[in-house]
Amino acid sequence: MSKIKTAFFCSNCGYESPKWTGKCPSCGEWNTFVEELIEKSSKNNKDWKGYADNGGEVKTVALHEIAAGEERRVITPDAELNRVLGGGIVSGSLVLVAGEPGIGKSTLFLQNGLLLNEMVTLYISGEESEQQIKMRADRLDIKNENFYLLTETSTQQIFQEIKKLKPRLVIVDSIQTLHSPYIESSAGSVSQIRECASEFQRFAKETNTPVFLIGHITKDGSIAGPKILEHMVDTVLQFEGDQHYAYRILRTLKNRFGSTSELGIYEMTGSGMRPVSNPSEILITQKEEQLSGIAIAATLEGQRPLLVEVQALVTQSVYGTPQRTSSGFDLRRLQLLLAVLEKRGGFHFGMKDVFVNIAGGLKVEDPSIDLSMVGALLSSYEDLPLPRQIAFAGEVGLSGEIRAVNRIEQRIAEAEKLGFEKMIISKYNQKGLSRQHYQIELVTMSRVDELYRYFF
Repeated sequence: MSKIKTAFFCSNCGYESPKWTGKCPSCGEWNTFVEELIEKSSKNNKDWKGYADNGGEVKTVALHEIAAGEERRVITPDAELNRVLGGGIVSGSLVLVAGEPGIGKSTLFLQNGLLLNEMVTLYISGEESEQQIKMRADRLDIKNENFYLLTETSTQQIFQEIKKLKPRLVIVDSIQTLHSPYIESSAGSVSQIRECASEFQRFAKETNTPVFLIGHITKDGSIAGPKILEHMVDTVLQFEGDQHYAYRILRTLKNRFGSTSELGIYEMTGSGMRPVSNPSEILITQKEEQLSGIAIAATLEGQRPLLVEVQALVTQSVYGTPQRTSSGFDLRRLQLLLAVLEKRGGFHFGMKDVFVNIAGGLKVEDPSIDLSMVGALLSSYEDLPLPRQIAFAGEVGLSGEIRAVNRIEQRIAEAEKLGFEKMIISKYNQKGLSRQHYQIELVTMSRVDELYRYFF
């Protein structure tokens, strides 16, 4: 009987140790080591041929001998996915997609696999049966004869099927359900996730086939499994959104082939995920009557300009301590803006309850939303509505000054495209800005009290 081999792995970063230790020497976390069975002897066998047709042949190449060329990309019918990936799916890339359970990861990638009619696509599911996936595909109502399903969790079986089918795109749902025969521990453990991901990484690079790995996330919102999983892949996408809203955001956390500041917006419908090409129209509610406490902010999410509706309600405090409640906006930032208005403008918010909300369930971190938030607060304070066709873009400093924001041209162009007549920006944003290029009227201000005098 051969002795069973065990090792200890850090559940945070995947560091391997022969014995248990309290503190991980790699990431510094405490009490993260777990014991797992390993049996790696069969992996290093002599008959390993690799995944490509060259029999796993390896040779050293001088850098100057390599022919330079642009990476080939597959342009999908989904414009939002193309944007997030940096212009399409790169051949031989390994993409990790993570998100909350039930957010729509499987639906999104089943839909994208079905839309790619000209490519042989293999969808590997370790979580659902063929009948469940068929039911979802029927709901999406997309016909594709080049789309194949495999419900299997053993990587050895999966790669045998891949060699027969030779797909041009592989989708794995999910990496946490797979297990490799070379590792004895259970599926979802640190060593299994690392081994399965490395097998798919070798397959992707050797055969030039793009692979999407769908992953789970933990309770605190980080991607489940060792941190090394995020280092191994080429691109990490985070699929997020509020369960109570129909909108979903696909963010890039890491991208070796493009920008990490892109994001795609989807709307969850009964027939799948609908890409939203112009989110500003959805995020601004169309109202017949004018209401106080509402302002429109021209913000940026990554590279993308968005117009969002900022709502504020200022009311007399009933209890001794005034309430400060915020949804989608940083509460500490709100308290800072109220302090600026109290000190620099003489407004007595100290005895008022203040509630603010970003419409549509978005969370906005762009500091350019400050000016619209101040406008909405003053509008609710005076109970007078702001003119409907005005947008704001500016950061507010501690001395009450309105500071310049970056990429102002994109913000102005987005407001103009949606039919706004005026835009209030910082006086310090004028440098290098050509007013002749825009039909929209630009109003420049340098201090918060100018904003109050202009409107009220």
